[in-house]
Amino acid sequence: MRLAFHALPQALCFALVGSAPATAGDFWKHWGDGRAELNGYRLTQPRYGSLRSGSAVLIFVTEDFSDAQRVKAESRPGAAPGVYPVMKLNHLRQFQTGLYDYNTMTSVFARVASAWPVRKVSFSSQDWCGQVWHQLLPASGRVDGIFHSYFEGEADGRDELPLPDGGVFEDALPILLRGLDGGSSLPLPAAGGSRAVPFLPSLLSRRLNHSRLSWGRATLSRASSSVEVTVPAGKFRALTYTVAVEGGAKTHFSVEEAWPHRLLQWSSDSGEEATLLGSSRQPYWKQNGAGGEKFLAELGLRPPTRLP
Repeated sequence: MRLAFHALPQALCFALVGSAPATAGDFWKHWGDGRAELNGYRLTQPRYGSLRSGSAVLIFVTEDFSDAQRVKAESRPGAAPGVYPVMKLNHLRQFQTGLYDYNTMTSVFARVASAWPVRKVSFSSQDWCGQVWHQLLPASGRVDGIFHSYFEGEADGRDELPLPDGGVFEDALPILLRGLDGGSSLPLPAAGGSRAVPFLPSLLSRRLNHSRLSWGRATLSRASSSVEVTVPAGKFRALTYTVAVEGGAKTHFSVEEAWPHRLLQWSSDSGEEATLLGSSRQPYWKQNGAGGEKFLAELGLRPPTRLP
């Protein structure tokens, strides 16, 4: 059965960027060119009581989405009912834990609209002990989820959560903090201001903490002025946002002040850190042949080590 979009509350997103917002025409001129934005990061990830070195890749791309199947649509918008454009974020992390590594991926699908309603969040994690999968489907004032894990007591389960007005998904923050649509029904206050919001922790954090998903509260704030930030990818004027979770961590995000407002770095008092190494716009799905790995250098990354 197709889920009716109009039943969703206009929540979940913020236009946080303080510079002049892009018009719809500017948005599609940039994001409708058939390419994805690829961003490589140096990552520090807390795990098992230690800080682990690794890498992260954030991929932003627009695509057409089927509301009925909650997957990429082959039909163009208007060619089939319930097909519309979304901004898709694929957030990948790789980090080593002694002998073996972790590979995680979170995908967020947010409808291209004035309030960026989140339509789907999915997560998977693979390490040498097993694999985990978790999916959330927000619709009709609810968030319904399903998960599978290799841990006893977590093997198979479901989430049945409310969808509060103004609620923010932590997994959507890389989209929301960039303010890509240039407007929202629930913006943050101006520079130097803050706002408390319902907050749903990331699926990665629930996985690593072995805890059930539930809504909490967080305060989102913006620094009073921009600052100069230097990362391996270059020197930028940046806006600083802080997300302080009640009873949890406080994380600072540096967002490029100029369009397209790339996420330059973030750091948390949990020890998690990420710094932008490089950024490129590529049709990466076409670059899967031998030699395509050369484009990793533009992201500040290297191909995986090959055996002799």
